[in-house]
Amino acid sequence: MLKTTFLMGLMTGLIILIGGMLHGRGGMEIAFVFAVGMNFFSYWFSDKMVLRAYKAQPLDASSAPDLYAIVNELATSAGIPMPKLYLIDNDTPNAFATGRNPKHAAVAVTRGIMRICTREELKGVIGHELSHVINRDILTSSIAATMAGVIMMIGTMVRWGALLGGFGGRDDENRGGALGLLFMAILAPVAATLIQLAISRTREYQADASGAHLTHNPLLLANALRKLESANERMPLSDATPATAHMFIVNPLSAGGLSRLFSTHPPIEERIRRLEQMAHNG
Repeated sequence: MLKTTFLMGLMTGLIILIGGMLHGRGGMEIAFVFAVGMNFFSYWFSDKMVLRAYKAQPLDASSAPDLYAIVNELATSAGIPMPKLYLIDNDTPNAFATGRNPKHAAVAVTRGIMRICTREELKGVIGHELSHVINRDILTSSIAATMAGVIMMIGTMVRWGALLGGFGGRDDENRGGALGLLFMAILAPVAATLIQLAISRTREYQADASGAHLTHNPLLLANALRKLESANERMPLSDATPATAHMFIVNPLSAGGLSRLFSTHPPIEERIRRLEQMAHNG
């Protein structure tokens, strides 16, 4: 949590710094208010937006009895309310959790994951997702993604402003001139992306560990991750977007070659290695 808090602070600092470089002290104040407003919006509405984006349909005990029983069992063990369940009608196996806190949480699974995973493997996956709920990771990741998006949007506006001649003159020189413009337009969005990736990867490792403790068997999730990684490499989730990819248990986008360096998820091999090490250590 200390590492995540530090990284979130860096992200907020980037927004304030950009505001200051654009419009001095007044710009910093405006940027801070804007960042707080975006965080508030993410806190209240991100869960509804992502479920709607993937056309997720509610599930209950009668429509998915095995899944409902798994989620209910683990939620009871964790001491949290039973989250709402949703189905994404897609053959690519994947899952995610959303919601600002355990009282307003939801777990969504694709049709594909229910087809290829055994009951025990599903238990490992659900343990991971409920750990995101318990650790408030959904809120953290949503805010990080929102702030990174704000910084990228500002960077795009600055680049267009520079191309159209909107950032010239003596005042700009006093605020850093060409170097300041370069930072805002290129370096800040890159830095924001790297910070967001670091936050996302940190929370994934923690959810793996917490989920393994919740299910009392790290190998359940390790076995599921092998299946999910292989299936998603062959058939990436068609509706997935970079803005929501961080929410899924495995990267729903194609992440081969150089793109793996900028993936929101840690390498599957390393996640499995850590889980197997947990199992070995008892």
